[in-house]
Amino acid sequence: MMSFRHKPVGPLCGAALMMLPAHCQENADAILSPQTLTITVHRVSGGPDGITTGADGALWFTESAANKIGRMTMNGMLTEYEVPTPNSGVGSISLGPDRALWFAENQGNHIGRITTDGVFSEYVVPTPASGPAGITTGPDGALWFTESVASKIGRVTTDGAITEYPIPTLNAGPRHITTGPDGALWFTENTGNNIGRLSTNGTFTEYAVPTFDARTVDIATGSDGALWFTEFGPYANKIGRVTTLGIFTEYTVPTSGSGPLHISSGPDGALWFTEFLANKIGMLATSGAFSEYALPASDHGPVGITKGPNRGVWFTEYYSNNLAAVNHADILDAISR
Repeated sequence: MMSFRHKPVGPLCGAALMMLPAHCQENADAILSPQTLTITVHRVSGGPDGITTGADGALWFTESAANKIGRMTMNGMLTEYEVPTPNSGVGSISLGPDRALWFAENQGNHIGRITTDGVFSEYVVPTPASGPAGITTGPDGALWFTESVASKIGRVTTDGAITEYPIPTLNAGPRHITTGPDGALWFTENTGNNIGRLSTNGTFTEYAVPTFDARTVDIATGSDGALWFTEFGPYANKIGRVTTLGIFTEYTVPTSGSGPLHISSGPDGALWFTEFLANKIGMLATSGAFSEYALPASDHGPVGITKGPNRGVWFTEYYSNNLAAVNHADILDAISR
């Protein structure tokens, strides 16, 4: 286990499609008063990708290069489980309504399930080579997932029954998916340049992202009741916000070409995201104020990110094979008061 302390690159205010409020910098100073944060690192086998908190209070994550599912307790005890299908391409992982962990096998064309005791089940997606990518628990007690190649949204019950819904936009390239505050499923269309909404009865709505070729990747519900998403495209480099009515705001990440990849609502109510190409962790307040934190080396490759069971922010480092935590002590202390 290794710990580092880093000064932020920010705080800075993001450039939005609409004018940011005049108090942006004031809010940034209030939220980002700590001048350092601590990053604690744990080494894992290979290519850590998606990450989530399990019902057992541990962190669960996928290792695409090692073809494993990992589990780590808050005292640093690591357990890794080999996925039954070789070279399955495990990526996104989510806590299921049955207290098991569910994950997408992009190359194996399965939806996988692992209990907290390490017992696997795998379910074949009906469409061949569909490219399962993102997965989340829906409001109906089922798991919903994206099929990035087949351009479909899938639904799987906890007993493994799968239903598929074709997205209206052809070759939409859906990537990640989340349950929105309105009880619908919201997802990114990486090549369709839309944010999609799917009701649990199978009705689609699509909203065009204002930036051309934004290459949206991940999406999460924010503390403000809106959906927040990453725009990885080289001419985008933004964090987007869309209300449940389809109204957009976009904020440009201060570091050019940073490659914003995954995003999560943090314990402080801000949005935390990984900057894969810039090797940084970013934070964006719902007011539009950014801060960025550089990792200690240039080749860590931060990917997945989530709010941890200890109220920290945890992320995976694909290239350096690390599981890392951000402990923003002053903000966490403020939450507890």
